[in-house]
Formats: sequence, C-alpha cells, structure tokens
Amino acid sequence: MTVERVAIVTGAGRGIGAAVADELAGRGYRLAVLSPSGAPGAVRAHGAVGIAGSVTNPADLAAVVDAALGRFGRIDAVVNSTGHPARGRLLELTDADWLAGLNLLLLNVVRMARLVTPVFLNQGRGSIVNVSTFSAFEPSAAFPVSSTLRAALGSFAKLYADEYAPHGIRMNNVLPGFVESYPVDAETVRRIPMGRPGTLGEIARTVAFLAGDDAGYITGQNVRVDGGLTRSV
Repeated sequence: MTVERVAIVTGAGRGIGAAVADELAGRGYRLAVLSPSGAPGAVRAHGAVGIAGSVTNPADLAAVVDAALGRFGRIDAVVNSTGHPARGRLLELTDADWLAGLNLLLLNVVRMARLVTPVFLNQGRGSIVNVSTFSAFEPSAAFPVSSTLRAALGSFAKLYADEYAPHGIRMNNVLPGFVESYPVDAETVRRIPMGRPGTLGEIARTVAFLAGDDAGYITGQNVRVDGGLTRSV
C-alpha cells in the first residue's frame, strides 16, 4: 500500500513558500500551510489545511502541526519558509530589529523542530528543509540580520542533523540567491555567473528534492541555489 505523504509549509501565502506548496502538491503531498493570510491559494488549489498566523508565534506553529495531524494523521516533511527581516546599516539596527530577526529566522525553526521531532521519532522518519539565504556563509552588508542569524541556522541544522540522523530524520537548508519574486537590478545581475535571477520553480524543486526520499542520504547540508553567485568552495 502506498503511504500518502504529508508536508507542512510555512510562509506559503506567496513567493518561495507558495511555490514550494505548489511543487509538493504536484508530487502528491497533502499539505498543511501557515501564513498571515492563511494561504488561500494553496487551500483552493490543493485542498490544503490553511492556518492564518505567524512563524514568530509559537501557538501558530503548534496550530499548523495539530491541523496536519488532525486531518492527515502524520507529517513527513516540514518546509520552514519566512519573510525578510529588517535591513539597515550594521550598527544602526536596534535591539528590537535583532530580536525580531531571531524569532523570524532561527527560533521559528527551533520551535517547529520541538513540535515535529516526536512525530518523526514515532514514525521512524521525517525531513525538515529550511529556506535560508546565499549570504548565510558569505555575509552581505545589505542583509546584516539575515546574514548573521542564518549563519546560526546553519549551525543549528548541522547539530540537529547529527543528533537525529540515526532515527531516519534529516534537516537541510536551501540557500537561494536573488530570485525573480523581488526586483533585481542590473548591477546585481552582472554579479551572477548565470546572468539572471533564479526562478521560484528552481528553488521549489530543490526544496522538494531535499524533502523527499531521493535525498534520503543527505542531511546537515547547506545547498546553494544562487546561479554561482557565491565564490567560496
């Protein structure tokens, strides 16, 4: 008997999160989605369970996990996708900016992992994919909060992956470069070896690959999908 796969996608109302929801639904996943809007597009198009809320609110994270289990009885994959934190010059950012970024970019993943790991342990398998950024390991002055805190996310993902790999549970990060959903100026495009921003579909297909069984031997990794933008090896 084929087991129906179930995924939670946060930030599924638009952009990368919405593209990931579409891609996973196309691969046969049943969905529970979280976004401030409740992701009505995914609800209408894919019969997803939609929760209106924020990844910065622990109660909303718990609600989408409960909704997935209540409707489908299992969770096979989680995709943590979020919005963008405050931007500004490094020392002009306030404590409030940094704390908001911590909730948006790191604690959301930690809290979700606390919620779903017992489910994964009971099932003997599970996968978490976090949508990060190319600047996590080559910090950009244009994105100070994101660069700093998503570097911390890389460390958390590795620690989690090491601890839970023996139980068939994986965690990986996808590091997009500049993507078509936001304006990209000509100077930035010239820095990208492929000469263009990435498409939402390219990011979504990478996320779906890492979430699924074809990536069953990949864990604790930071996969750059940036058109060759970053230079380190």
